[in-house]
Amino acid sequence: MILNTGQRTDIPAYYSEWFFNRVREGFVCVRNPYYPQQVTRYRISPDVVDLIAFCTKNPAPMIPRMNELAAFRQFWFVTITPYGREIEPNVPPVDYVIEAFQALSDIVGPKAIGWRYDPIFLSETYSLAFHKEAFARMAEKLAGYTDQVVISFIDLYEKTKCNFPEAREVGHADRKELAETFVKTASKHGMTLRTCFEGNELAPLGIDTTGCMTKEVLERAIGQELQPQNANYARPGCTCLIGSDIGAYNTCGHLCCYCYANYDPKIVRENYLRHDPNSAFLIGGPMEGDIVKDAKQTSWLTGQLTFDFV
Repeated sequence: MILNTGQRTDIPAYYSEWFFNRVREGFVCVRNPYYPQQVTRYRISPDVVDLIAFCTKNPAPMIPRMNELAAFRQFWFVTITPYGREIEPNVPPVDYVIEAFQALSDIVGPKAIGWRYDPIFLSETYSLAFHKEAFARMAEKLAGYTDQVVISFIDLYEKTKCNFPEAREVGHADRKELAETFVKTASKHGMTLRTCFEGNELAPLGIDTTGCMTKEVLERAIGQELQPQNANYARPGCTCLIGSDIGAYNTCGHLCCYCYANYDPKIVRENYLRHDPNSAFLIGGPMEGDIVKDAKQTSWLTGQLTFDFV
């Protein structure tokens, strides 16, 4: 099975000590975000966890202790975008994250780490020309450290509309213009360009529109075949193997305006104060009335090696 850390919060950036404690103790407890007293207990062991998937805007806090994850197969997505602090208040500077990306790539290998340039939105400040230049500058610095980059355009979830009311969708013509430039830039720097849940409209441009964390992407990262059983997908129509997420909503300290996982900065701050690095839970601890069930975890590995001839 796949243990995912990044759909609900940024664990590497804000909760790395807690995560390493969970790895050392061999289990983690996760509350159901819709029925909080329903708790799932996951074992964290290479016997049943075929891969740990990370998605972060800042992997730096975890890098000094990566040796503690040596027994686990991994896949990382690191999001690097060109927005200012009015959009991403607490995300570190781009060059800092790029250096951390490079250091992480040296540890896990370029096939096990991907760059995300998303979500893309347009404004007077963040114009088409701005994105083209920013993407090219970042791609040049990341060349050789990854061979894949994922883009997506902003989705106006209700939480996003509330926190970022000035956001507007990117129209078809603008999506096509950016994608045409991006795919050429990515190819120049040895990267495959993929989209995340954007349909197939950009496929004729030579873009891989099959998904960002698909079975094929993960198999390529670990060099082994997976046979998913009872796989969890992010949403209908998504082919990505999201796995079982151990994060929690309203806990990410980046406080990005476009975030779908936070809906109230005040609650985020309150939750952060309730975080205990030694707890089995990301936020708080056991509560009266909790119904704790052990997850049914089985390995998806078939024992068959995969080979990448690209």
